[in-house]
Amino acid sequence: MHLIDIVIFVVYMLLMLGIGYYFLYRNTSTEDYYVGGRSMGSWHVGLSVVATDVGGGFSIGLGGLGFVMGLSGTWMLFTGLLGAWISAVVLIPRVHKMSSLSNLLTFPQIFKEIFNARVALLAAIISAIGYMGFTSSQILAGAKLAAATFDGLNMQTALVIMGLVAVVYTVMGGIKAVIYTDTVQWIILMGGLIFIGIPLGYFAIGGMEGIRAEVPDRFLRFDNLSWQTFVNWGITIIPIWFTGMTLYQRIYSCRSAQQARKAWFIAGLFEWPVMAFMGVLLGLFAKVAWEQGILNGAVEGLTEIDPEMGLPLFLKTILPAGLTGLMLAAYFSAIMSTADSCLMAASGNVVTDLLERISYFAAKNPLRLSQISTLIIGMLAVILAAFMENVLELMLMSYAFMVSGLFIPVLAAFFDKKKSAAAAFWGMLTGGCTTLSLIVLDLSLPLGLDPNFYGIITSLMVYLIISRWPAKKFKSIV
Repeated sequence: MHLIDIVIFVVYMLLMLGIGYYFLYRNTSTEDYYVGGRSMGSWHVGLSVVATDVGGGFSIGLGGLGFVMGLSGTWMLFTGLLGAWISAVVLIPRVHKMSSLSNLLTFPQIFKEIFNARVALLAAIISAIGYMGFTSSQILAGAKLAAATFDGLNMQTALVIMGLVAVVYTVMGGIKAVIYTDTVQWIILMGGLIFIGIPLGYFAIGGMEGIRAEVPDRFLRFDNLSWQTFVNWGITIIPIWFTGMTLYQRIYSCRSAQQARKAWFIAGLFEWPVMAFMGVLLGLFAKVAWEQGILNGAVEGLTEIDPEMGLPLFLKTILPAGLTGLMLAAYFSAIMSTADSCLMAASGNVVTDLLERISYFAAKNPLRLSQISTLIIGMLAVILAAFMENVLELMLMSYAFMVSGLFIPVLAAFFDKKKSAAAAFWGMLTGGCTTLSLIVLDLSLPLGLDPNFYGIITSLMVYLIISRWPAKKFKSIV
């Protein structure tokens, strides 16, 4: 890689660290640290939401989908648009009203307000574990990209570098640093894709003539997927808009419910069609380049390719000095914007919902405790990433774990007239455990549906049985 590309990339990393340092001494409380003083506007929050949701996992993962299935991969983020708009209409007005009345900082605190402390504790554990896994997936995505583009850089070293930068500026700046860096990062990503990646990539493979010559026609259609695949994406991604701690933090940070709803509508449009088509198109271009033999020279002796590595290798091969650094910064910006948000979510769960229940930690300086916890969780996420290989798999597993446990209880919290703490607790536990068990056992499931589907159904059945059970004693188990 040319020296100018390295300089551009280093400047980008230093800029992110600088934003974190800027907010280091401007956060005076945990409310500043986790919800930005509840004073954020819709555009900053909206861009932060989409930057968080369409981060490294989806940016690199979408490239992998474009590589293996073509334009049909865009349907994955269509489910993101549906989730964003549905939650904007039915969830945000209720959540923001409760946040304003009770000064909420985390998602599990909603369960404490509506059900009880034990239900909130279980929700916090599920959310914290899920977001630690999701943070790991983003760091892994960054490491894959770095290892593919920087000559002589191995995966382990790349993991340490990516983790260090993402963790340090998040620890220093809190949610304000996260939201403002997300805005910068999203602008960088969009500019890089629109003005650099897509036009130069299209030209490098010979335009439509090159595409049609190298890939089957199904890569250019929107039906190159099974109905099970679309349903699996939907049941994994749509519910996260109701259960994601990162999203609740941003709802709390908005000045009003109207600002939050506007932010969600903005985020949905940027997810699909904007980012969906950009990410998948570049993955498709990488597939064409692989078939043309363009990528063979990227790595000596390369005979097989990980679909998720196709995009970074493609960019490394076709972009001239200077533009490579800018495009790298664009993709790293997507990765960072999700890693920092997920790290803040996990930290918020651990500090507010777990540690502050213990008298020893409750007596500590809450802001300092938050920063130390964020640092420790970030380091654990880096270690976890070192043992995983597939970005999209790790990301979707983290999603599934949270969604299957939390989705039904959160719907019940806001929409069920016969609310039951016992039903919420056991629905949460059985839903999450069902999904994890099915994933670990790797069973062949009916209809080819994702384990998450069966976890949600189990959670729903358990919730309905217990909440409608006539014996009062049974309802008081939790």
